[in-house]
Amino acid sequence: MPSAAENVAWLEGLSPWPQEFGLERIRTLLRKLGDPQRAFPPIHVVGTNGKTTTTRLAEALLAGAGLAVGAYTSPHVSDWGERIHVRGAEVDLERALERVRPAAEEVRATQFEVLTAAAFAEFASARVDAAVVEAGLGGRHDATNVLQARMVVLTNVGLEHTEVLGNTREEIAAEKLAVTGPRATVVLGEPEWEGAARAAGAESVVVAGASNLALALAAVESFLGRPVDPTPAEDVSVPGRLERVSEDPLEIWDGAHNLAGVGWLLAHLPTRRYVVVASILADKDADGMLAALSALGDTIVATASSNERALPPADLAERARPFFKQVSTVADPAEAVAAAREAAGDEGAVLVTGSLYLLADLASFRPGTALPWRQ
Repeated sequence: MPSAAENVAWLEGLSPWPQEFGLERIRTLLRKLGDPQRAFPPIHVVGTNGKTTTTRLAEALLAGAGLAVGAYTSPHVSDWGERIHVRGAEVDLERALERVRPAAEEVRATQFEVLTAAAFAEFASARVDAAVVEAGLGGRHDATNVLQARMVVLTNVGLEHTEVLGNTREEIAAEKLAVTGPRATVVLGEPEWEGAARAAGAESVVVAGASNLALALAAVESFLGRPVDPTPAEDVSVPGRLERVSEDPLEIWDGAHNLAGVGWLLAHLPTRRYVVVASILADKDADGMLAALSALGDTIVATASSNERALPPADLAERARPFFKQVSTVADPAEAVAAAREAAGDEGAVLVTGSLYLLADLASFRPGTALPWRQ
C-alpha cells in the first residue's frame, strides 16, 4: 500500500489537463467508486471570478443553518487539502487519495478528476447534508458536471480560456450554464444571463447582484426554501484573496488572474503606491492586466509561477515596459518578493498578484492572514 507521501507525490505527478475534454473518464471512475456524487444534494458554483469566495460563503451559511456541509474549491494556495472541506475542516487528503487511487489509475484519470472524485467520495462517506462544489474550467466538460445540480450559481462571465470555452461572453456563458440540471434554480450575479439560464433548462432564475455574499445568500436561501442568518459569513476568509502578509510595511497578496479580477482588486486595495510582483499565465490578457496594475505604482518585478502556462519572466517584463517606469526580472518567486520588499523600503507597499499559482508556490514563504471577504 502506498504511503501518504507517495499518494500526494502521485497526485502531483498526474497531468492537470486531459488530452481530450469530456466526462467519460470521470463518470467511469465514479461508477467504480459507487457513484458517490449521488449521495448528497449540491450547489454548483460556476463563473469567471469569485467562485471560491462564493463557495466558502455558501458553505458557512449552510453550516450556520445547522447542516453538515462539504465544500470543494480550486485551485489551492496553501496545500492540496485546502480544496476539500467536510464540516468546516480540511479532510485527511492522504486517506481521500488512497480511497480513489486504484480506480483512478485504472481509468488514467487526470489530476482534477482525481481530486473531484476524492471530494465526492469524502462527502458521501461523511454523509453530508449538502455540498457546495466549485467548477474548475467552464462547465460543460468540467469533471464536476456529473452532479446534475438543481441549484446553480453563475457568478459572472468574462473572456477566459477562449480556446476551450468560446470566443464571446455569450458562448462562454452557455458553456458554464451547461451544468444546469432539470428543474434547476440558477442564481445570477449578472442579469443579462437570464435568457441563457432558461435556455439551459432553468426552471427559475434569481438575480442576486454582483457581490459574492449576495450570490451565496440567495443560493442558500433558495436551496433551503427559507431565510438564513448571514452572520456566519462575516468570519469567512479565503487564502490568496486580499491577503495581508504584513501591515507595516504593508504587503498584500491577491490571486487576481484576469482583467476583471484585477479591476476588482484595484477597487478594494488600500490607497498606496505599490511595488508590484506579478506572474501571469500566457492565456490571459497580460497587456490589459499590466496596464491596469500600473495605476498602483511605477515599479514591477516580473517573475513566474511553476505552472507550465506561466509567461517567462523576460517575456512578462518586456510586456510590462510600456506601463511601468521600473521593470526588473527575477525568475525565482521568493527572490522576486524579497526584491520588491527592498525596493519598497519601509515607507512603500508591496502587492503580489497575477496568479493563484504564484501564491501557491510562495505558500511556505510567509505566514499569511487572509482578510474577511467583506474587506
